[in-house]
Amino acid sequence: MMENGFRAEEIDTGRPHPARIYDYLLGGKDNYEVDRKAADALAVAAPEVRIGVRANRAFMRRAVRHVVGSGVRQVLDIGTGLPTSPNVHEIAQEVSAEVRIAYVDNDPIVNTHANALLSRSAATSVVLADLRDPRAVLDHPDVRQVIDFDEPVALLLVAVLHFLTDGEKPAEVVATLRDALPAGSYVVLSHATGDFADRSDAQAVYNNATASLNLRSRSEVERLFDGFELEEPGLVQVPFWRPDTPVPPRSGEIGFYGGVGRRA
Repeated sequence: MMENGFRAEEIDTGRPHPARIYDYLLGGKDNYEVDRKAADALAVAAPEVRIGVRANRAFMRRAVRHVVGSGVRQVLDIGTGLPTSPNVHEIAQEVSAEVRIAYVDNDPIVNTHANALLSRSAATSVVLADLRDPRAVLDHPDVRQVIDFDEPVALLLVAVLHFLTDGEKPAEVVATLRDALPAGSYVVLSHATGDFADRSDAQAVYNNATASLNLRSRSEVERLFDGFELEEPGLVQVPFWRPDTPVPPRSGEIGFYGGVGRRA
């Protein structure tokens, strides 16, 4: 049975979920014992993971300010995860109060928390849908309620595409989303990598989770930007994308690439 674009039989609170693992690593409380155990095991396998997720979050904040500062007034955030202040709408609306945001995630628990915690208005919608079906995301009425695809959109794919296997064709998913965006739109994308250390043990932590962890090389991540022009400084480890404070210690170990691309 489908409910809001998500198969009800996939709802599983007995296994770790990436959004709740991420929440715990950020110091959040919207998680379960199974998520905390997985996150602690991940931190053993990849000791830099806690500074990595914080650096990834900081990258997202800088990138959102950049794209909104460049004139975009609509944000489509897919794989939004559990609400963590400041949220995307708070960051964006500090730059311009006119920004509209559609949050999309495939976890009903995330959806429930988002609906309860986020400020709801005509400028914000929370959508239960799955990135693996990008057409359903684009056509969802609650996305269409706030996003006008005739005007530039900032597409956020932050720390989500590495939960798609190669068989789920992440490049095709991004291409479908890209083709719906008009000129002047942006993509903000970050992705986990094993380029800086062997992280097979970290991947194994996700073997029993609701989604696997699929690390990709720099060249593989860069191909996800096909059809976009990468903004300076290109695709880099997330702490080094236009830092506005000193980069944290051990930043060179962080296994997250990040970049911002513009659709010409």
